[in-house]
Amino acid sequence: MPVFDFSSSPSDKLESVCTYETFASNESVATEENPILILDNTSKKWSHHSIGKFTNPVKRTSFQFDEENGTTNADILKIDSRFTSLLQWLGENHINVRLSGVNRDDGYAVYKIREIAFGGGTKLSAEDGFLQFMIERLLSSHAPSDEEVDEELEEMGDSMKLTSIQSITDFMNCAGRTLPDNIRLWARRNLAVARSNEVSPEEKRHAQRALSIMMNIKWKNNYFKAIDPDEARRILDEELYGMEQVKQRIIETVIQINRTHTLPAYGILLVGPAGTGKSQIAYAVARILKLPWTTLDMSSINDPEQLTGSSRVYANAKPGIIMEAFSMAGESNLVFIINELDKAAAGKGNGNPADVLLTLLDNLGFTDNYMECMIPTVGVYPIATANDKSLISAPLMSRFAVIEIPDYTAQEKKVIFSKFALPKVLKRMGLNASECVLTEEGLDAIIEVFSNTSGIRDLEQAAEHIAANSLYQIEVDKVESVHVSAEMVHKLFG
Repeated sequence: MPVFDFSSSPSDKLESVCTYETFASNESVATEENPILILDNTSKKWSHHSIGKFTNPVKRTSFQFDEENGTTNADILKIDSRFTSLLQWLGENHINVRLSGVNRDDGYAVYKIREIAFGGGTKLSAEDGFLQFMIERLLSSHAPSDEEVDEELEEMGDSMKLTSIQSITDFMNCAGRTLPDNIRLWARRNLAVARSNEVSPEEKRHAQRALSIMMNIKWKNNYFKAIDPDEARRILDEELYGMEQVKQRIIETVIQINRTHTLPAYGILLVGPAGTGKSQIAYAVARILKLPWTTLDMSSINDPEQLTGSSRVYANAKPGIIMEAFSMAGESNLVFIINELDKAAAGKGNGNPADVLLTLLDNLGFTDNYMECMIPTVGVYPIATANDKSLISAPLMSRFAVIEIPDYTAQEKKVIFSKFALPKVLKRMGLNASECVLTEEGLDAIIEVFSNTSGIRDLEQAAEHIAANSLYQIEVDKVESVHVSAEMVHKLFG
């Protein structure tokens, strides 16, 4: 059982006694049943909102309650192992806090700790809201050596960002162990640079910027909770018409995740004509996995440095697009949607940007030149799209499970337009179905006009045009209802 001392007196530290045991928990929300810590309440039942500070004035780890007649101490009996460093830090800095808890048979169960500033007490950090930020990060982390599911704390939003050296230092002291080992060591080195008076202001600025980016990412492990296949199927049916083979492959992936609780070894490559819904499928998968997603358009990348970032030796150095994606997502587990993989440029003599993706796809980690650190990628699920897979290099192709997306038949396009595209646009424009009536002849004419186009993008645009014209006739020409006939279709699109 570890011994932590919350006193500031050197003599006390030599004789301190740890009164508590630690327990492992992976609960993402602290409650009465799953508290942060338990205090001794045998001598007195403590009130729901109690004010005081963590301290060790009598060489025993305890909480000092501020009461009308003075202060009273209660031993700490148990602590969630994720919070020991934070409580130690609160005690060492004499931070005034308010506890929310409930008296139980085994003690006073504390499930909420809030910082309060009064009586000249110091703050844990120069950043407002730091304590709540810290508690959220700790609750979203895992107890050591436990592979339980990692969920986000629902009660509070992660709105605060670590930017100052003081707040980053506090974070490292309180929750440094929530970081991967290599990032924790990296952070210590960069903190030393950021605080050093022996390096240039430019070096210090880069170190602090890199630390702020890295510390504000929730570094999660590769454990994924089970996904409801029925819910996944509902999302797919809601987003996509037909495509039964595609949906089957995605459901197979879901079942695989449920069995292994890890992402598949290979990402998905969606290959098919333009406008067939490849990007829509990728967004649906991200929704099913309940992960943030980011997009990378390879057609706009012509230099590998855009992906890998630039070295800090340059004044205008900055992280690459991949690192920025982690920063924007705010966590290390995300869906990486790589659009137009087959249109990746060969580069400007500095290498092929597409080849830079290989390390990301191998899940072995990715090194950003600006961050100067190996970024874990075990929680990244790549989904790429392409029109022509023959233009993709063999090494890249070998990193994906390929799903062919066929073009829609004329009959499928009829159903998509009449049952999905047009009703969706009418609803968005505030039109009733009776105000814009699609005739059978009009539907046939639409499919005929767009018979030589692939996908359904042109059909969706046609639905937009028809609905807008119908709204115009209703508002300007004062008609009660518009019937979309073959004549109207040819007039609009002829």
